[in-house]
Amino acid sequence: MKQREKIIPMAYGKILEIGIGSGLNLPYYDKEKVREVVGLDPSIEIWEKNIINPDDLPFNFQFVKASAEDIPLDNNKFDCIVVTYSICTIPVLPMAFEEFRRVLKPNGELIFCEHGKAPEKSIERWQNLINPVWKRLGGGCNLNRDIPALININGFTIDHLDTMYIPGWKPASFNYWGSAKVN
Repeated sequence: MKQREKIIPMAYGKILEIGIGSGLNLPYYDKEKVREVVGLDPSIEIWEKNIINPDDLPFNFQFVKASAEDIPLDNNKFDCIVVTYSICTIPVLPMAFEEFRRVLKPNGELIFCEHGKAPEKSIERWQNLINPVWKRLGGGCNLNRDIPALININGFTIDHLDTMYIPGWKPASFNYWGSAKVN
């Protein structure tokens, strides 16, 4: 997916990837800028479907089974948090963002790529109508979250933001990507 190619190379240093899933982002990290990636996900079953051998990565890697709302890692540990297509599924966002702020170093950065609320009212109405069923069928995924607003109201300031529809079904394809710093 082209979005991953755009966003993942921005990450640097010690990185916490939220919702690593099966490791789709791992090939896109810049080996010259990355020392370590800790992949966090509540599902070990999805992680075990990965096709990448972590021992072959050009940086240190560790998988941690945990939710974004309760990260079992030290304070001020990471230079970056990377989150791609996971903010839509996190059940208690204020708790997750509190944890993000806790584990980031003081000048740390949140790098994100998410789908969410469309800018067109007609598409947004469809998102709102479909969301309850979509959420049940899609493992908690919400179509209609206002990603920039959620980042901003949860203690971050967006430095850079790009948006566009990616190819696909319009109610599920409006994307936001960029970076943010802790307030």
